[in-house]
Amino acid sequence: MNLRYKLFSGFVLLIIIPLFLLGTITFTITFKMIEKKYSEQTEFSMQAMGHSIRSVFKEVEKIIDNGIANNIFQLALISPNVKDQDLVRAEETEASKNSSSGTESVQPPLKVTDLKGIDYLEMNNRQQVFRRLLFNHPSISYAFLYNLKGYTYYPGSGYTDIIPIFAKENFKTMPFEEFIKHPIYDEVMNSKGSPVWLGPNEIPELTGSEQVFTQIKVVKDLYTLKNLGVLIVQVNDWDIETFFNNFYHVEQMRNSRFFIVNENGLILFDNEKRLNGNKLPNYLDKPLEMKEGYHSYKDKFNDQDSVLSFYEIPEYGWHLVSVRSWNSLSNEMTEYIKWVSIIMLICMLGALLFLFLFMNRVTKHIVRTVRFMRRVEEGDLQARVDEEGQDELRLLSRGFNRLIDRVTDLLEQVKQEQQQKNKAEMRVLQAQIKPHFLFNTLESINVLAIQNEGRKVSHMVHRLGNILRISIQDKEEITIRQELEYLMSYLEIQKFRFEDVFNFEFDVPEELMHCMIQKLTLQPLVENCIQHGFDGISYTGLIRISACSIDGRIILRVEDNGIGISAKQLMRFQYMQDDDSKSLIPQEEKALNMERRGLGVRSVADRIRIQYGSQYGLIICSAPDKGTIIQCTIPRYEQGENK
Repeated sequence: MNLRYKLFSGFVLLIIIPLFLLGTITFTITFKMIEKKYSEQTEFSMQAMGHSIRSVFKEVEKIIDNGIANNIFQLALISPNVKDQDLVRAEETEASKNSSSGTESVQPPLKVTDLKGIDYLEMNNRQQVFRRLLFNHPSISYAFLYNLKGYTYYPGSGYTDIIPIFAKENFKTMPFEEFIKHPIYDEVMNSKGSPVWLGPNEIPELTGSEQVFTQIKVVKDLYTLKNLGVLIVQVNDWDIETFFNNFYHVEQMRNSRFFIVNENGLILFDNEKRLNGNKLPNYLDKPLEMKEGYHSYKDKFNDQDSVLSFYEIPEYGWHLVSVRSWNSLSNEMTEYIKWVSIIMLICMLGALLFLFLFMNRVTKHIVRTVRFMRRVEEGDLQARVDEEGQDELRLLSRGFNRLIDRVTDLLEQVKQEQQQKNKAEMRVLQAQIKPHFLFNTLESINVLAIQNEGRKVSHMVHRLGNILRISIQDKEEITIRQELEYLMSYLEIQKFRFEDVFNFEFDVPEELMHCMIQKLTLQPLVENCIQHGFDGISYTGLIRISACSIDGRIILRVEDNGIGISAKQLMRFQYMQDDDSKSLIPQEEKALNMERRGLGVRSVADRIRIQYGSQYGLIICSAPDKGTIIQCTIPRYEQGENK
């Protein structure tokens, strides 16, 4: 990875990301603390609200209990004529007339099982007291009785099982036959005289569609405790709305919204009067959680992050719910986080500015030095870095330049020593070829002389003279034409000795005749074919010398149809490689009794590699009884051209 990218990655990993994580953790912890603090404040407020709600309903229950204790409802239920009880005709004028009097004390209950012993004047006085309580209470809007014992005569309507107490327009009471079939009837009967409260819209067929809370209670005979009827009283939500509005203006509860919901999530009361009768879960993302006591959690309300707080009102089976917008809670913290983020951003921008100005200069200089090092690696030893500045970067540039100077001097010294070594090795290899060839040639002439073949001896001596004339020239390279003339003389000499053993042919294009080649390159290869390839054959051997040019190289091939070379013998031509360089000494030279076979071939291969490099040399392909192909690869160039 680029050094600049490494520094930038380190800056991001070690500075930016830790700062971001620190800010995130701080933000989360702070908001959790805000949520907890708000939850505690809301719990106290909702406890106060719950107490106020209970007080409203308890007050109504106290009034109803007062009427039951004074046998008001019992007398209405057992009277044969409701009009005689004067409950329906209670007028507000009479209530206002008596409003100036003090609160009446509760009288001892009357026995309603026997109407003959009733003091009607005393009963009428009690009715007037109760009537004042009902009419003066601002929340009670409607009340009526179901008669469980039979029908009561009501003027204008005949006999009926429903006894109205308060008149209410546009409200049709549920018939008694339907009421006793409704599940609420069994619940009221099983309550053992305790009141059952219904919220708005819970049972609209019974309580109507207005925003009222309804109390349903069994009326019993105070002496026999037998059920006489069912009292249904409806209470307006005016008092509840009043103290909700008072809480709404408290600083801690500002921006809050309050609901009263039943256990099914039905909204019985909304202080904003917009969601009455709707289901609260329809406005939440998570499932509605209602537990005992108080609890609070975070959720979305109307697609807005909010804190929902629940307070149980177990006496009525309802929950008081507070919904507070999370944004209103987090505004102060958001402002704090905003300023902290601005400060952190300024610090990070300063760090980035330092990174790009200072570190960019350092990395730029290092990158430039690396670029010059690559130039040196590619062989440009003249590359030098400009020495700028007065700090350690200048010392780095100066050290690099001095290092290249020293390396250049050492390479020049090694080059000279290597050239001297190569020349010495070339002389040794050529010295190996010449005695070897002379030995074989003189041996052939000696055989002819013994056979008194004077003309052949003369001809061979003439050819030998031509060979020696080329060999003793103070040139390491000659043209391919001269090399082939030299090889022709050598092959004709060998033909005198092995007259019927082999034939030879040449196939070299004319355009390659002027290309340069090391002298005595092909002769050792041909000699190897004659001496070893045709040893013991019963047919006429053939030596074919060919050449071609491919991609700036000359491919010379010496092919024979001799006995071939075994795999074990081919292994002798491999070269060992140690830690310093490729050894030019064949493996067989380590043996005490090394064969002479292959000495000329190895010498040619060594000379080619020393002169032209390791990418040039010999390739030998052979198999027993399949002949041998020796391919010689050298660079193509003519006299005067650079290799």
